[in-house]
Amino acid sequence: MTVPAHPTQAASSARIVTASTAGFTLMFAVWVMFAIIGLPMRKQFHLSDAQFTLLTALPVLTGSLLRLPGGMLADRFGGRRPFVLLTVLSALASLAVAYAPDFRTLLWLAPLVGLSGVSFAVGSAWIAQWVNGDRRGLALGTFGAGNAGASITKLAAPLLIAVVPLGAAGGLLPGGWRVVPLLFSVLLLASAALIWRSTPDDRARARAPRPLSAWLSPLCLPQVWRFGLYYVVFFGAYVALSLYLPKYYVDHYRVALPQAGLLTALFIFPASLLRPLGGYLSDRFGARGTTIAAFAVMLLALLPLALTAEFALLPFLMLTLLLGVGMGIGKASTYKLVSNHYPQEMGVVGGLVGLLGGLGGFFLPLMFSALKGQTGLIQAAPMVLLPLTALSAAVFLTGMLQVRRRETGTAVLPAASD
Repeated sequence: MTVPAHPTQAASSARIVTASTAGFTLMFAVWVMFAIIGLPMRKQFHLSDAQFTLLTALPVLTGSLLRLPGGMLADRFGGRRPFVLLTVLSALASLAVAYAPDFRTLLWLAPLVGLSGVSFAVGSAWIAQWVNGDRRGLALGTFGAGNAGASITKLAAPLLIAVVPLGAAGGLLPGGWRVVPLLFSVLLLASAALIWRSTPDDRARARAPRPLSAWLSPLCLPQVWRFGLYYVVFFGAYVALSLYLPKYYVDHYRVALPQAGLLTALFIFPASLLRPLGGYLSDRFGARGTTIAAFAVMLLALLPLALTAEFALLPFLMLTLLLGVGMGIGKASTYKLVSNHYPQEMGVVGGLVGLLGGLGGFFLPLMFSALKGQTGLIQAAPMVLLPLTALSAAVFLTGMLQVRRRETGTAVLPAASD
């Protein structure tokens, strides 16, 4: 039986969840901003499709690779200081992008922008240190809904680019696409100050020192890597499509950039905002069944998308909405599984799972482009995602059946303790 949280701890955990979710929402918006501002960059700097894809993918790569060490730091020292530091560094990187003179400079800055993606691993570990297990799925799902920050970029960035002209304020402020990273830098600095003032001191300082081998020991377990595979499907594919869809709508359906951003946001909303629902369902009914349902919804959407590209805009939009529903619920249920099995190593295990999912967000767009280049098929993205999702679902079902067989030989665990 879980001991109820002390009122003071409950208030502190609520402030942490609220502040970290707001900060993560902004940092996720920065993490994927090249998907939108990269389109006018493509015209200004005469970028090829390969150069454009590389520019959008580099922040995802950096943010993914550093999630494991970021999670380890949060486990060891607490999440508050690393989270605020990442917010400040992301603000400085975004500010530098606003004044970048050429494509070469942007390639150097893109990995620094990727630091914003590390915030997920740090924030997840921070929340896990403060929120009890019976409410942790909802808390992590609420935090993960900060993925909706991608919709801020998709909706606001095209409007800002259109409204603020080049050389605004007499040339003192950058205009066009440059105003987007400039505004993000200001908002991130304000967010860092708010988080620092509104959240309690880290409580992980009193932890006894542990050798590095002890911190990394869960990484030797196959189960941890299976969790990473599931997250490639639920999160990596989400990031990949968030980067891929604006250009797809512009090139295939011939819509303007603001409309492409809006259509992409309609995919992002369920894929992000349903994450708290996925956490609640995992707390209430168990993470296993919730994850199976998420896989089923994704497969239902991907099958027709992979078979043909001859969809009118509305049917295509509805199928991407359905796909987003499965992703939003699956992202939360995967991290509920992680917190159930490794509550004391959430930073390390969650960091690795986030790393693998983020790498999916880096490599999948490259795979989309490669398949389209070789075959000429417009539906290259769902053709890549369909077999990957089916494989991941098969691995999950096999692992679940093995666990069930072990449980029937001993005592059956409660549903919420998957």
